[in-house]
Amino acid sequence: MLWIIIVGFIAGIIARFISPGANDPKGFLLTTVLGIAGAFLSTAIGQMLGWYRPDQGAGIIMATVGALVVLFIWNRLVASGRISDPSNR
Repeated sequence: MLWIIIVGFIAGIIARFISPGANDPKGFLLTTVLGIAGAFLSTAIGQMLGWYRPDQGAGIIMATVGALVVLFIWNRLVASGRISDPSNR
């Protein structure tokens, strides 16, 4: 579990660096959650496609790709007005 948090945090930082913008979730906690969500998304998709065994998880690269997907979805939800932009508060 600690490894998932560490990989998630690093993947979240890399994803936020690659895709900066006004709609990004801010702060240490949200960056970590972004990366962890990306790692879980990448692991689930990778296991469904047969890339990973059931006892394996996504690495840094795929966790970063997953975090970018989560960040893209976040930005689309904010742009469509389905969720509010926390930076406008």
